[in-house]
Parts: sequence; structure tokens; C-alpha cells
Amino acid sequence: MRKISKLHFITTSAALAEQACRGGVDWIQLRLKNVSYEEYRKVALEVQDVCKRYNATLIINDLPRLALDINADGVHLGKEDIMTPEEEAALLAGGHIIGCTTNTLEDILHFKNKPVSYLGLGPFRHTTTKQNLSPILGLGGYKNIMESLRTSSQKLPPVIAIGGIILYDIPSLFETGIHGIALSGAIGNASDISAKAAEFTKLVNDPTASNDPWGNSDAQTRDIIAGGIGEIIGNITFN
Repeated sequence: MRKISKLHFITTSAALAEQACRGGVDWIQLRLKNVSYEEYRKVALEVQDVCKRYNATLIINDLPRLALDINADGVHLGKEDIMTPEEEAALLAGGHIIGCTTNTLEDILHFKNKPVSYLGLGPFRHTTTKQNLSPILGLGGYKNIMESLRTSSQKLPPVIAIGGIILYDIPSLFETGIHGIALSGAIGNASDISAKAAEFTKLVNDPTASNDPWGNSDAQTRDIIAGGIGEIIGNITFN
């Protein structure tokens, strides 16, 4: 089984996956909604070709059957997704990655001693890239949950933070004890996807290098904060 990356990019196409991989992303999760199995499989094979060329991990969202069908590296299951015992057995026998979505401490503890490779925990903040969001955690929620996990001495899979995360969030999120982050729009909506992917890749691999992790001047840092606020506002849907 491949090592669990610190940066997961969630995407819908091979083109976006390739641009992210050019920037150093080595973990791609393909997430398609409201498409036929045949269409999902077609796109998955295209993304798989990209991942093979860049030696990146490919995770299929929602569909264990498809992950097995194309021999992807693994599958990610939402809280409402169903995996049959036969699918689970086949994934485990093949050494595939199994990731699951969580929103609370109780959700995480549910996976104690279960064959799960990593746990997605979120959302960190509001995001428009996912429907039917669970309650938003915020930084305080991550601090409380990760601290509870440390004091419980439970051996659990790596935790991946997800949901509206931007560059400026990374140092404080990693301080909570998470293993990594998952992103979609923060990379996929950038004007230069490869450059933005490179920024995130650099920072997740050294999130606490300094008080200003980018090594910028005060003016540049103010621009980053302002840009981050803009990203957050851009993800808000107004009625």
C-alpha cells in the first residue's frame, strides 16, 4: 500500500489532475457526482493514466466497485456510502487504500481496529464543492478532536483535514496534529493550477518552518492574508 500523502487533491478531470501533478501533487482523488458508471469509469481511466505518468496515487470516491474494476490505488467512502463485505475483502486482499469521511470524535473512534487507511475529517469551513455538508468544525473543532485522540491513546489511522482550506490555514491546522489536508477548489479554481499546487505542496511538507511560512516580506504576507479572505468569500454562496 502506498504511503498516505499530506496533500490530497480532489478533482473531476484528467486535465486538472495533470496540472496539479505538474505542481508536485502526488495524490489524486477523483470525485464525480450524478454520472453513469460508464462515464465515471471513462474519466477514471483518463485520470489513472495521468497518475501513472506522475507516479501519483489514485483514489476513487464513492465506488469500491470502480476502484476494483480499474485497479485504482484505493477508494474513499463518504458517511452515506456503502461497501459490501465482498468489496471490502477484495480491496484488502489487493492491498488497496480505504479512506472514510468523519465529522466528530465519535465518528473517528468508530474506526478503531478497523481496516481503514486514513480518515477525512471536516469540514473545516463552508465550501461549495460538496453538497450536504456536515457541521463545520473550525480550528477549535480540530483542536478539541485531535487533543481527545491524543489523550485517549487510541491507535487510529492518519487524519486528513478537509473543507474550504486555504494556504494561510495550514500552519495552525498542522499544529493540531493532523496528518495532512485535502483540497479541491483552492487548487482547481486557481488561475495557475500548477503554481498553486506547488505552493501547497511546499507548505504541507514544512508547515511550521517559521511564523511566516512562505518567507515573505510583511507586505507580501498582508497580500496573502487578503487573498485568503478573498478565497473564503469567493466560496460563499449568497441567497
